[in-house]
Amino acid sequence: MKLKTTLIALGLSIAPALPALANSADPSGVWLRDDGNARVRIAPCGSNICATNVWIKDTSGGEEVGDRLVLTLQPNGADSLKGEAFDPKRNRRFAMTLTVKPDGLSTRGCIVGVLCKTVNWKPAE
Repeated sequence: MKLKTTLIALGLSIAPALPALANSADPSGVWLRDDGNARVRIAPCGSNICATNVWIKDTSGGEEVGDRLVLTLQPNGADSLKGEAFDPKRNRRFAMTLTVKPDGLSTRGCIVGVLCKTVNWKPAE
């Protein structure tokens, strides 16, 4: 009975994030950043999606395990999500586009619309 209750609760916690992704590619999973310094888990969190650091090779840049971005994204075509990312640790918001590709992900974040960075990700093994 406890297992059934846990599974129902898990389903209810994931359900709010799913309608926004229903007609687009699903970015859920664990991803390795192209510079090899970070692994993140992308998963529903409440009505949003969170990208949470699960492993950091070099923490000298201020990144730590457990840091997360809260992504408020909407479908932007069959393979793309677009919206806003919020970094609670640094109290920063920025525009975000996430594209699911056959061999991984691409993220593009922009602050003030002109300071942009694109990062490629591959599935972590």
